[in-house]
Amino acid sequence: MKILMLTPYLPYPLLSGGQIRTYNLLKNLKDKHEIHLFSIIKDDDEKEYVGKLKEFCESVNVFKRSKTPFTLRNVVLAGVTPYPFLVTRNLPISAKSVLTEFLEREHVDLIHAETFYVMPILPKTRVPTLLVEQTIEYLVYQDFVRTFRIAPLKPLLMFDVAKINFWEKYYWKKATRLATMSEEDKDFILQFAPDAEIDIVANGVDAGYFAKVQRKALKQQIVLFVGQFKWLPNRDAVHFLHQNIWPLIKREIPNCKLWIVGRHPSAEIKSLSQEEDVVVDEGIEDIREAYAGASVLLAPIRSGRGTKYKILEAMASKTPVVATALGIEGIRARDNEEVLIGEDAQELANKTVRILKHPRLANRLAEAANKLIIKHYNWAGISSELDEIYKQLGRVA
Repeated sequence: MKILMLTPYLPYPLLSGGQIRTYNLLKNLKDKHEIHLFSIIKDDDEKEYVGKLKEFCESVNVFKRSKTPFTLRNVVLAGVTPYPFLVTRNLPISAKSVLTEFLEREHVDLIHAETFYVMPILPKTRVPTLLVEQTIEYLVYQDFVRTFRIAPLKPLLMFDVAKINFWEKYYWKKATRLATMSEEDKDFILQFAPDAEIDIVANGVDAGYFAKVQRKALKQQIVLFVGQFKWLPNRDAVHFLHQNIWPLIKREIPNCKLWIVGRHPSAEIKSLSQEEDVVVDEGIEDIREAYAGASVLLAPIRSGRGTKYKILEAMASKTPVVATALGIEGIRARDNEEVLIGEDAQELANKTVRILKHPRLANRLAEAANKLIIKHYNWAGISSELDEIYKQLGRVA
């Protein structure tokens, strides 16, 4: 089957959850389909990775967007067109004409679009379209605006979020078929697009890859937070952890350390490393070393939908996990079986302390979580589910 896949990022190197997901799906589908990848890049240096993706794709094509989001063009387009800023910043000038020419030249069986905000660059076509929603975008930005501190700008941001809300729902109805990461996201979308045909294609993890690094014997207890800090929910979570949860943990276990790992930390997050018991690490080359060197992963996620890779990776590394219910959304983990779940600061702190003080509990949770990953969240099985959707959509064509 010939597939046009459109992504808002080049799926390599593996620096974000979206890149990890798309890369592994391509890797596992390469022998089943002829995939033509079209990706948006923000820097010409990214072109050096095209060869890596050609191992899995018949062709790899890139569109250039601005390196920084807040350009005059992007802001003006968001102001004078119906599209929100999230769309205009990912709106390469030549993309629609290139895709039009490609679809006219090639007999494509289906289009796979990752995220709703790439949909506007697709031309009108009768080719069936699978829209994959990795998260509900307008909920993420809605939460951001609620806590935004510059009052004069807040009405403009609220208006932009309203546009995200409109267009996201518009494309839920326009796509031939949808895929989400979790049952919760599927149910949410069905409230607004009740006729939509929606499949759940979960995120996964390479369990064998994470199992290759052995866990370390630690001289002190280490609480780990992992996140890519361009993602707004991660910024909120690390501030919540540091300001509200961490003091409660330190009260019970004074000699423990907080290890914050992730790319693109803000100046405020970097400044936390000035504290004696906090380390902010933005340059770790192998994320497996972080999991292997931690006592527990704490993920106090309060916004943003979709499966969190840090949870899957920790489970694959046999690192015990404490998280909010939202943090483990889309993962079949149960409280006190594979993870410990808490909602407010006190509960999250108490459950983290339980793991730090009770090694047998930590080991039981980690072993059970690892078995869950191997059984349900391996990329081979997940790609087979996507392959079946491809086949059904192809028959529609």
